Amino acid sequence: DKEILERNPFQSIDVNGVGSLMKIGITNGRSVKPNMEIGICGEHGGDPNSIKFCHNIGLSYVSASPHRIPIAIVAAAQAALEQPKKSSKNTKPKKRLDRSTKKHAKKNLRKSAKISKITSKKKKSKKR
Repeated sequence: DKEILERNPFQSIDVNGVGSLMKIGITNGRSVKPNMEIGICGEHGGDPNSIKFCHNIGLSYVSASPHRIPIAIVAAAQAALEQPKKSSKNTKPKKRLDRSTKKHAKKNLRKSAKISKITSKKKKSKKR
């Protein structure tokens, strides 16, 4: 009632307090196990601001109650769209295939197509 905090911390993540601890936990956890699944559930999972924050710090998933799923989906999509795209300057240029590689690929493709035709003919003849 006295509005000491901007938002209710039980409904929306306090980015400066709990949020900074979450960042530390994610960083430390993934330094040991890079593919670690980290997520959040409860009221925070249905709060658009919390979802955007979780997306920005790299959480793997957000779990929301059934009636808040549409809100969560929209918030997650917005967070993904707002995130800046990675620069294409850092990506390596695509290698061009030389003609001999292309010929081999086509040859192998033809062989596999012939084999699949032969096996399908055998299956048809067995059914009769």
